[in-house]
Amino acid sequence: MAVSSKAADGCDAGEAMCPYRLVLEHVTSRWGVLVLIELLERPYRFSELRRAVGRVGRPVSEKMLTQTLQTLERDGLVHRDAKPVIPPRVDYSLTELGREAAEQVRGLAMWTKKRMADVEQSRTAYDETRALRARVSS
Repeated sequence: MAVSSKAADGCDAGEAMCPYRLVLEHVTSRWGVLVLIELLERPYRFSELRRAVGRVGRPVSEKMLTQTLQTLERDGLVHRDAKPVIPPRVDYSLTELGREAAEQVRGLAMWTKKRMADVEQSRTAYDETRALRARVSS
């Protein structure tokens, strides 16, 4: 049986990142997930979005949020609307493509929350098995 240089997803094994894998990385990054889910609710100004995303866990730095928003905007998922007023006002919202991605990410987040007890049970069983094997092999 010959081994193919193409993975099941169609990417060459030698390629560092397929284009869609890079987008997947952007969408599923720590801050990308939270930004997309928050923007599903409504458009946000930068500081509002930073506070909303920070409620979930550790606060996001301005730099990291800026980078995340720029990456998602470049991928066509987020729309940046800069209004020519003083002081400057910038609103962020999802594009249609972004809304579609955000719905998928939110579904995964909801599944994770729903199945967390099963994950914790599996982790406990795994840890107990590993500890037992370590004691036996010592």
